[in-house]
Amino acid sequence: MMDDHVVSRRNFLIAGAAGVWALTIGGSPAEAAKVPRSHGPATRRLVGAVTGERPGTILISNSTRTLDVVRNADTVARYTIGIGRDGFTWTGSVMVGQKAEWPQWRPPAEMRQRQSELPDLVPPGPLNPLGARALYLYKNGNDTLFRIHGTNDAATIGGYVTSGCFRMTNADILELYPKTPVGTRVIVSD
Repeated sequence: MMDDHVVSRRNFLIAGAAGVWALTIGGSPAEAAKVPRSHGPATRRLVGAVTGERPGTILISNSTRTLDVVRNADTVARYTIGIGRDGFTWTGSVMVGQKAEWPQWRPPAEMRQRQSELPDLVPPGPLNPLGARALYLYKNGNDTLFRIHGTNDAATIGGYVTSGCFRMTNADILELYPKTPVGTRVIVSD
């Protein structure tokens, strides 16, 4: 009698785990293969650069596809990033207005008009295009809808791939995120 109970409980737990897996990633081997197995490469390197900006300021260059964090008067921590594809780059000064760990993603209405296959909401997790962390960029207290975020597709780093956001490997955003408080100034240049 006891063995029947243990087997039934074990089968119940296995079936429950399989059900959670099916709900989480679609349940097919093809979907399971899409789940990233690493955070991607760390691209951070220290570079000599005189910026005239305060330590902690983030400087993004569209032309070099880099994100620099000012460390002191003559050094920055430089990351390789993915930026906006043709027609989606921008410049200006903004600030980090909000932060999120494993953020959900709501594609903006304009993006869903261009790409009708996009869902209204992508929940947090390994298939979310915002990756492991997101820094939400604000201007004059308003959300710009642009982000500095991770990605589960490290092959896109260094390319012109987004609709105006700045994409880092998950390894890089996980390193940058705790060092970047809300209120951090972000300057985006050509």
